[in-house]
Amino acid sequence: MNINNHIHHTDGTHIYHVVGIIPQLLLALPFVAALVMYILAVVVSSRRHKPWPIYRTVCWVFGVLFATNAVAGPLANRAHADFTAHMFGHLFLGMLAPLLMALAAPMTLMLRTLSVPLARRFSKVLRSGPSRILTNPVIASFLNIGGLWLLYTTNLYSLMHEHILLYLIVHFHVFLAGYLFTVSMIYIDPIPHRTSFLYRAIVFVAALAGHGVLSKYIYAHPPVGVPEDQAKLGGMLMYYGGDIIDIVMIFILCLHWFRATRP
Repeated sequence: MNINNHIHHTDGTHIYHVVGIIPQLLLALPFVAALVMYILAVVVSSRRHKPWPIYRTVCWVFGVLFATNAVAGPLANRAHADFTAHMFGHLFLGMLAPLLMALAAPMTLMLRTLSVPLARRFSKVLRSGPSRILTNPVIASFLNIGGLWLLYTTNLYSLMHEHILLYLIVHFHVFLAGYLFTVSMIYIDPIPHRTSFLYRAIVFVAALAGHGVLSKYIYAHPPVGVPEDQAKLGGMLMYYGGDIIDIVMIFILCLHWFRATRP
């Protein structure tokens, strides 16, 4: 199934696509639904308990806005013709939105909002084996950084622009892997399977190295179908843009570490 409504222009190396409205809607709808559910939960929770912190709701709203902006609208359209725009979308969808949405503490809000029997069931899911595996920093890093290496060093990047299902899978993976990576490194919500600060710090440094090396690889070896000048801009954006978001995560991790160890 072809993803494109029509093809704009070909310059020998790169075909300029316009993504259809259907994949954009399919990708944007879960985020819109998440926004509505979060706000409803805030209303219900604030009636039963003390008011939910406003800054957490603001984080969720902005997280959803950045994620939606990456998958639908002008930036998503531009991303098919311009690798730099694609990389902006990658940073929004895979790094910035997951960080903001993790800071919004959605699991804590859900536990506050659900009835006691449902909250107990939900806690059981959080304590389950699959949850332990997916929130392990090594597994989460492998899914996140490994997925990006697969996307940009194989034909996957060019193939996803031709097949709607692949396009949807890649975008959902980028967000979910980014979210799992974030919540495995910084604990905002209650995480039953906690790992030590030192362990998380070591894995985080390794993941940062993997991300940094990949951005330099893209700079030197453009993905299939990407012009060299765009690959250089995209690689630099991935390197420096990723660093800015990572610095925020490092600050939060160090702050939590300091608070946990001070007398």
